[in-house]
Amino acid sequence: MKQSIVHIALVVRDYDEAIDFYTKKLHFTLVEDTYQPEQDKRWVVVAPPGSNGTTLLLARASKPEQEPFIGNQAGGRVFLFLNSDDFWRDYNEMLSLGIKFIRPPKQADYGMVAVFEDLYGNLWDLLQLNSDHPLLNRNAGE
Repeated sequence: MKQSIVHIALVVRDYDEAIDFYTKKLHFTLVEDTYQPEQDKRWVVVAPPGSNGTTLLLARASKPEQEPFIGNQAGGRVFLFLNSDDFWRDYNEMLSLGIKFIRPPKQADYGMVAVFEDLYGNLWDLLQLNSDHPLLNRNAGE
């Protein structure tokens, strides 16, 4: 059996401001932006550069009860984890683009890590996993 998580929905206030942040500050690729007239919403998908895995579905809050979750999808915990092939390149680029880091870089057992906020305040780990990390080696030998 083979399964995968294709999209993770991220509740946003506005499609265009979210697209702008993810494509211009994190250099994500805009994979799809399709208007769905029957639901009066857009299907907006972005992905990290060079990624062929899970994508983010930018889902505009469409009901008042969804609005409190904008920027707080994980109750104040780190919600998403962005792995990089060059931590310092990406960290310095993100700083230069005004991305706010709330925990400075540190070397952990699993690799380099720093915590940043997206445009709404959701917490992300910027990571560079060690080359022997199980996540990077789970498909070896297939």
